[in-house]
Amino acid sequence: MHKATIFLGLLQAFRANIQHFIANSFLCTYPIFSLKNQIFKTHFFMQLRQSERKKAKIKMALQAPAGAGKTYSSLLLAQGLSNGDLTKVAIIDTENGSADLYAQLGNYNVLTLSPPFTPEKYIEAIDVCEKAGMEVIIIDSISHCWDELLDFHSKLAGNSFTNWAKVTPRQKAFTDKILQSNAHIIATMRTKQDYVLNQKDGKFVPEKVGLKAVQKDGLDYEFTLVFDVDIKHFATSSKDRTGVFMGKPEFVINQGTGKRILDWCNTGTDVAEVTSEQVYEEIQQCNSMAELLELYKKYPDFQDILRPDFEAKKALLIQLTNPKNISQNGQHHI
Repeated sequence: MHKATIFLGLLQAFRANIQHFIANSFLCTYPIFSLKNQIFKTHFFMQLRQSERKKAKIKMALQAPAGAGKTYSSLLLAQGLSNGDLTKVAIIDTENGSADLYAQLGNYNVLTLSPPFTPEKYIEAIDVCEKAGMEVIIIDSISHCWDELLDFHSKLAGNSFTNWAKVTPRQKAFTDKILQSNAHIIATMRTKQDYVLNQKDGKFVPEKVGLKAVQKDGLDYEFTLVFDVDIKHFATSSKDRTGVFMGKPEFVINQGTGKRILDWCNTGTDVAEVTSEQVYEEIQQCNSMAELLELYKKYPDFQDILRPDFEAKKALLIQLTNPKNISQNGQHHI
């Protein structure tokens, strides 16, 4: 019994020394921060840098009523964005084969979606186009996705308001896929007559207030450029971060319109050809908080996409340097 007690004590002391050594190997490169230190958790990844416009891939939308020429206009834009090489253009078609009606324009690619038009199907279709090396992806149209989500929501049992928590993440995943794509994206949206209820003579009367896109409210704000096209095929920009079309008279979309957008996209500094998978591997190889912070600053274009991975690695490193997680007198606190 006496020998067993001595052996157990030695074993516990050995464990404590080993854990203390491992902890100190991190502590010597970075100070201790507790997981409960909310200031550190909140501000670790904040940084100030000089503004710099980099070369970009346009994320734009065309919204128009039926018959206004959304598909044809999108193909003309894609023609300009691809420098006339339509073999680098793919159109994700949800409009009953309308994409094939303009095959005389050139050998563009078509990916036909069939109902139900779920966000997951759209995401998979974009993946297929990206892996095929498409430079321009037309999504014609994204209104079907919103129709599908509204139908899904209407069939959910329970509280209608809380049920949106089952819809919003799916819509967000689809939106994020568009915005984070490494290709130019042209998304079309169907518009319909919008109404508001105004009080007149003591009664509420519906009144027309113009056209509204069939999609989630505010989605147009996610795009860099939005063209509104009327039934006579004239376009105006309702949103334009490029500054190329805002405030300009109405015009008819042609190949030159796409070329002007391409010129704007190419004005800026080059973006390094690094994939998210490569950055992810570098994150996993970080052995200290200093290395992780340096890596985060190195790749600003991946900060949002890989934020969960940066945060997970940060939490792991903090846990390793947290004194509460280090054995004391043989007692392990993790």
